[in-house]
Amino acid sequence: MKFLMLFAVLLPLLAGAVLPLFHFQQRRQREMYVSAAVGATSLAVLALLLHCPVGTLRLIPLTATLEIALRMDGLSAAFAGLVAFLWPLASLYAFEYIKHESGDDRFFAFYTMSYGVTLGIAMSDNLLTLYLFYELLTLVTLPLVMHSRDVRSVKAGMKYLTYSIGGAACAFLGLMVLYGLGDPTLRFVYGGFMSADGNRRTLVLAAYLLCFFGFGVKAAVFPFHGWLPAAGVAPTPVTALLHAVAVVKAGAFAVMRVTFYCFGPAVLAGTWAQQTAMGFAVFTIVFGSAMALREPHLKRRLAYSTVSNLSYILFGVTLMTPAGLTGALAHMVFHGVMKITLFFCAGAIMYKTQRQYVPELAGLGRYMPVTFAAFAVGGTALAGTPLLPGFLSKWTLATAAMDAGGTLPLLGVAALLVSAFLTAAYLYTPLVDAFFPPKGVGENGLAQAQDPGLYMKVPFFVLMAAMLALGVGSRGLLALLARIAAGRL
Repeated sequence: MKFLMLFAVLLPLLAGAVLPLFHFQQRRQREMYVSAAVGATSLAVLALLLHCPVGTLRLIPLTATLEIALRMDGLSAAFAGLVAFLWPLASLYAFEYIKHESGDDRFFAFYTMSYGVTLGIAMSDNLLTLYLFYELLTLVTLPLVMHSRDVRSVKAGMKYLTYSIGGAACAFLGLMVLYGLGDPTLRFVYGGFMSADGNRRTLVLAAYLLCFFGFGVKAAVFPFHGWLPAAGVAPTPVTALLHAVAVVKAGAFAVMRVTFYCFGPAVLAGTWAQQTAMGFAVFTIVFGSAMALREPHLKRRLAYSTVSNLSYILFGVTLMTPAGLTGALAHMVFHGVMKITLFFCAGAIMYKTQRQYVPELAGLGRYMPVTFAAFAVGGTALAGTPLLPGFLSKWTLATAAMDAGGTLPLLGVAALLVSAFLTAAYLYTPLVDAFFPPKGVGENGLAQAQDPGLYMKVPFFVLMAAMLALGVGSRGLLALLARIAAGRL
């Protein structure tokens, strides 16, 4: 079973790399090829989740202590499971959406390769392996951000690259401290492998912040969030994965790893490093929501929403308790499902009507009922409405913060409440306008508006069903995530 991990990583990487060599003459042929690669990869991940392999798969020895290696544990399973569920839906959605774009082979090549790289991050055995896949993720997603090759997309791509390189450099410095003062294998161990005695305490805590902000660049923590709204110029299937699954969740996942599996809560809890990291996460929660409320462009509004919600995850991590990590994992999973739905809706609106701004959505609800029904379910869930998954993850985070006590955790609870109010405001506004437009507003040019085709509607139905199921049937999942957060899986 261990070699199935390598299969899951290499299959989409190789399938994407060789895709342009086939020179598909018919779109249907390309769709079948991509579907086969993505579907087989997701089935491999499912097999790994059902029969988690024991032990490490050693791939490439680099030094006497460092190696490229893969291993599945509970944290790997949570991230890989989310990715494996959402990627086939995103690929199906992209088949229809990308029809109005050029460069189909190039797009699906990098799109498929990104799947394998993301799984490599999820199943990394040690920090060096994670770091190498993390860097590779920047390289394979950069062409997707710049896919349109116009001035805006190139500028957005360069901004994404600059932020990512800067963040990776900071994380590498932290990695070097972990290598020099901790375990030279850099192998993930629940509870961490560092100590911070005597004179090296300040260096260790500073190294943690380098890792937190370095990996936190992809998690869009303030003030390193600017690349995320700019990346909204990419095709919607790209932004949906950037903002909901691959890149941003990879950043949050890496912060989980360095906090709980490298430095360790025993070293960090109660220190100025913890307070600094938590303070930035709390601020970003409110900042992202406030920016979303004032942003009229729909995709950029959702991007700022992602900025806020990623720091929900970071807030849970920086509580540095099993309960906090449980809330962070829950929000990582639930937010992925909710936010990809909202981006899919925004993409469908742009695809069918060319409308991009919130005031332009007035009256569209009656012409695109499936799209706006999905937006309504996703928006209501993200706002934290009971019986939907957003409420469960936010409640778990809030109760964990209350149990932790202290000024900053309580400020974090207040930030969650403020953000929930702002989320309802910035998501319900377009919904109300779409279904209940002012009299005589929004009727011009709507006669041709309609829901997209089956490739884009099927993900809507699956994701709506998933959100409803997660809202009322997540007790077992939350118990599983609690076991992972306690280091029992």
